[in-house]
Amino acid sequence: MGSRARARRAAAMLGFLGLLCAVLGAVMIVMVPTLIKQQVLKNVRIDPSSLSFNMWKEIPVPFYLSVYFFDVVNPSAVLLGEKPQVRERGPYVYREFRHKSNITFNDNDTVSFLEYRSFQFQPDRSHGLESDYIVMPNILVLGAAMMMENKPMSLKLIMTLAFSTLGERAFMNRTVGEIMWGYEDPLVHLVNKYLPNMFPFKGKFGLFAELNNSNSGLFTVFTGVKDFSRIHLVDKWNGLSKVKYWHSDQCNMINGTSGQMWAPFMTPETSLEFYSPEACRSMNLVYKESGVFEGIPTYRFVAPSTLFANGSIYPPNEGFCPCLESGIQNISTCRFNAPLFLSHPHFYNADPMLAEAVLGLHPNPEEHSLFLDVHPVTGIPMNCSVKLQLSLYVKAIKGIGQTGKIEPVVLPLMWFEESGAMEGEPLQTFYTQLVLVPSVLHYAQYVLVGLGCVLLFIPIIHQIRSQEKCYLFWSSSKKGSKDKEAIQAYSESLMTSAPKGSVLQEARL
Repeated sequence: MGSRARARRAAAMLGFLGLLCAVLGAVMIVMVPTLIKQQVLKNVRIDPSSLSFNMWKEIPVPFYLSVYFFDVVNPSAVLLGEKPQVRERGPYVYREFRHKSNITFNDNDTVSFLEYRSFQFQPDRSHGLESDYIVMPNILVLGAAMMMENKPMSLKLIMTLAFSTLGERAFMNRTVGEIMWGYEDPLVHLVNKYLPNMFPFKGKFGLFAELNNSNSGLFTVFTGVKDFSRIHLVDKWNGLSKVKYWHSDQCNMINGTSGQMWAPFMTPETSLEFYSPEACRSMNLVYKESGVFEGIPTYRFVAPSTLFANGSIYPPNEGFCPCLESGIQNISTCRFNAPLFLSHPHFYNADPMLAEAVLGLHPNPEEHSLFLDVHPVTGIPMNCSVKLQLSLYVKAIKGIGQTGKIEPVVLPLMWFEESGAMEGEPLQTFYTQLVLVPSVLHYAQYVLVGLGCVLLFIPIIHQIRSQEKCYLFWSSSKKGSKDKEAIQAYSESLMTSAPKGSVLQEARL
């Protein structure tokens, strides 16, 4: 009889433990998503107490700038009216360092900051040296010629004479380092002397000269501490709520974030909008597919086909015009009126006429499309590759001899890729705290419920089996009424306490 009592107690204890597990699991199913959401909201906002603050302040991701130049193979033939032929050179790779300074928290739930960037050449990652020479269009000469197109002939002749005196030509042969970070040009000194406000730069001229050891403007963004719905959104850039470069209010709007973090809890319907000071406009990326980066679930966002479409293809872009073929954006209004155009590399996703007008271009999505892989729960980018191309619209200008007989063409100068991927200790910390722990909690709640249900079945099964044994004990014998009476007497003796000193007598069946 002692073994039966112990069995009943063990079954009861397992049932009680099962009930606790089931209740705990059910509570976790209800509470864990809320707790995870609260932790995410707490740790992605711009606040010194959040886990992501140091990541936001000093970006731990190693960024690289890879630059590819279009070396003009036949500059003399182009001046005679032939089709340009280019050869892609590069990449010339630079390590990009970013850090924020002048961080000021404001009373309206915003924070203002300057982000400085610097670049260091990486020979081991590059296919060439900064001392390599590249033949490319002379932006200063051809840009100035385009700006003089509708000026009086006398001014054009004076410009031609000035170009000749200074030794300026339509094409130049410069080193990679000079093209990137600047070179002394007598034309720049002349213009700055007599027209001091014409160029936004002084001294050296280079395509990336203004970006090295400089900032991209004063950003003021919402922290999300008081109003989470506006987290990371740009409030102002250089004190402006909208820019004045374009011809419509919609195109001038400063929308989205500063391009480093986005609001958490994304869905496939979410889009990534950000303001780019270099492009002088807001851009919008759209969801393409879900994926996994180093064990972390991600959403991949890409550029829509309408990003650089002209106004006739996509009416909202009409404000960026005057436009040429679709797929390139005129950025002359924010680049000292030089006829510069922004696009995808090799005119990918643009009007095929653009690539056909220049020999040596081969657009394809694998090499020339951009993407951002973002962790959808936190809105933090895991892996990115942003690729853009800078081109110059050139043609012969009557009265300016340096332009020769150049046929109108959008001639690519270079394209660049800014890439970065989270790695090392930041990646491990991110994975552990924001992926592994929530995953463990997610599965643990269902394991507890399942285990609780199993343990709850143990006392139930034990009770059923006990009742079956009792039933079999009562009904198994058919030997007569005396035997039944003996069985009944014995069963009743089990149900009652025996008096002290009495001895239960065995029923003989």
